[in-house]
Amino acid sequence: MTVTRRAAVLGKPIAHSLSPVLHRAAYDELGLTDWSYDRFEVDEAGLPAFLDELGPEWAGLSLTMPLKRAVIPLLDEISDTAASVDAVNTVVLAEDGRRLGDNTDIPGMIAALREHGIEEVGSAAILGAGATASSALAALSRVCTGEVVAYVRGEARAAEMRRWGERLEVDVRTADWADAAEALRAPLVVATTPAGTTDALAAAVPERPTTLFDVLYDPWPTELAARWSMFGGAVVSGLDLLVHQAVLQVEQITGRSPAPLEAMRHAGEKALAAR
Repeated sequence: MTVTRRAAVLGKPIAHSLSPVLHRAAYDELGLTDWSYDRFEVDEAGLPAFLDELGPEWAGLSLTMPLKRAVIPLLDEISDTAASVDAVNTVVLAEDGRRLGDNTDIPGMIAALREHGIEEVGSAAILGAGATASSALAALSRVCTGEVVAYVRGEARAAEMRRWGERLEVDVRTADWADAAEALRAPLVVATTPAGTTDALAAAVPERPTTLFDVLYDPWPTELAARWSMFGGAVVSGLDLLVHQAVLQVEQITGRSPAPLEAMRHAGEKALAAR
C-alpha cells in the first residue's frame, strides 16, 4: 500500500484558512492521489511538540500567524528571503530529516503584481505596519525604484517601518495615518491593514486611481477596493497573493512544477463565494 504523503497548514486561529482548498485542488490537478493536506490549530507553545511528533510521511507545512517567527529557531536552515523579514511561511521536511524554511509571501506578492502588469513603479505607498507590511516592503525592494511612504499610527510603528526600510534597502518615509488619503495618489498603493481599517478612505479615492494591492480576501471586495474598481483603477486582491504564494508552496513541498495556478485560483474563488 502506498504511504500517503502529508502536508498541512498550522496557525491559530486556523478554521478560516483557504490553504487546504488551494493545496487539495493542486493535488487533484497533479494526480497526487496519495497526498493529503489538512489544517491544525497550533500556537507558539505547541509548535515544538507538533514538529517533533511528525513522522516520515510528512512532506511540508504552511504556516500562518502567530507561527511565522516562532518556527525559525526550530528549523535547520532558512532561505535568504525568509531571513530578510524574519518570517517563514513554508517548511519543507526533507527526506534526511532536515527542516527547511522559506517565505513564499514575498515572491507571491511580486508574482501577483506582475500578473497585473506591474513590473516596476517609481514610488509607492503602504497603508499599515507589521508583518505583512514588512513583506510588502521586501517585495517593493524589487519593484519600486524610488520612495515608499508608509502611513502608520504612532511613532513606534513609524520607527519600525524605517528600520525595515534600512534593512531591506528601501527608501522609506513615514507619515501619520491621519494623512492616509494622500497615499491613494501613489502609482502603487499596498493596503496591509485588518478588515474595515481602510473603509473610511474609500471616499477619498481619486478620479483616476492607479493600482491598489489590498492583501485582504475575505470579506471581498473591501470598500476601498470596490470604489477603486468603480473608478477604473487596477486592483490586486489578497486572493491573488494567496494563490501565488500557495503555488510556490506546492512546488516546494511536492517537488512538482509548475503547480496548477488557474485550478487553484478557481477553487479559491468557489470557496469564497460559498462563504
